[in-house]
Amino acid sequence: MKTLMVLGASAPQVQLIKAAKGLGYHTVVCSIPGNYPGFAAADETAYADISDPEAVLAAARQVHADGIATCCLDTGVRALGYACEKLGLTGLSEAAAVCSADKWSMKNAFMAAGVNTARFCRVADQASLAKALETLTLPVIIKAVDLQGSRGIYICRTREAAFENVSRTLAETSKDFCIVEEFIEGNELGAQSFIYHGDILFVLPHGDNTYLSGTNVPVGHYAPLDAPESVLAAVDEQVRKAIRAIGLDNCAVNLDLIERDGKVYVIELTGRAGATCLPETVSIYYGMNYYEMIAAMAVGDDPTAIFDRRTDAHRPNASRMLLSEKSGTVERIVDGVTRDESIFDLSVIVKPGDRVEKFTNAKHRLGQVIVQGPTLDWCFQRIDQIKEQFIIEIK
Repeated sequence: MKTLMVLGASAPQVQLIKAAKGLGYHTVVCSIPGNYPGFAAADETAYADISDPEAVLAAARQVHADGIATCCLDTGVRALGYACEKLGLTGLSEAAAVCSADKWSMKNAFMAAGVNTARFCRVADQASLAKALETLTLPVIIKAVDLQGSRGIYICRTREAAFENVSRTLAETSKDFCIVEEFIEGNELGAQSFIYHGDILFVLPHGDNTYLSGTNVPVGHYAPLDAPESVLAAVDEQVRKAIRAIGLDNCAVNLDLIERDGKVYVIELTGRAGATCLPETVSIYYGMNYYEMIAAMAVGDDPTAIFDRRTDAHRPNASRMLLSEKSGTVERIVDGVTRDESIFDLSVIVKPGDRVEKFTNAKHRLGQVIVQGPTLDWCFQRIDQIKEQFIIEIK
């Protein structure tokens, strides 16, 4: 029996663990101690800091891992690449993992490869920001190069906001610099992709629903992307160029994109499956289990066998986080939703009495809803209906 070590023990990793067990693999969850659901889901536990490459390598050796995988979070990607390379396992390289985790290196790789991306500058203080703003056009976005999600990222529409927020970002990052880039205002979208032994098996463009909190935070996704064929072709072209620019191979890929006036720009990417229900987006759309592809490839089995079982008809689907616009305590949960085959998932991770925070990032999610149906419009209407019938009261 092959052993898969999964980096991270939060809810998305539970789905990866379940898929691996369904394929007959022995599963080991690797994480720091905590109240995480992955510990109960896996066959075995290895305690380690997944942001520490040497700790992950040692854990993989200890459990005799045949493969290492993660999904939906960036924390373990660098360690995954390092350990896979050291042990000769199937996975992205250390160099590609490092590049995809560092926005400065990533942007330079994009520019060198001719990938469409926003103009940017490196800034270390107020003086270098002032010089950058002589070149860049407002609005701009200040970004920490080493933080995950939406941390250390601020949209600035005025010079005053840029000078204020660069100090905030420099205080939050572990680096002595950050980047400032032109904020391209257009249609936010994304793409999921998968590359195996140099072959990009698919590029799936998807739509994004966002919530403005310092920057635009994804709170849901949908597929297929409702866009002209020219835009879809541009997405495919830029995604493939970006993957090659970073040197990614043997991994899932998550990309953030912007479309403006028919031109598609790559904002950033990472060598793992996207979060906020994106593995489910891929699974539903293609009619197969995307988590199984990730698990199989990691242990050296051929993921194309799973992808080849996909359905001919693509299934429209949409997802949305359940969130609170204020901090407080969950008073009660009112569930008036009639379950049917359209509901792929409707779940909460809070209960009455729990303290919740006003939503600013994915860590503040209360739950999620994923639906599938005949058309995108039908899916959107179904989500709205469910949100009216499923109420989390906060006081």
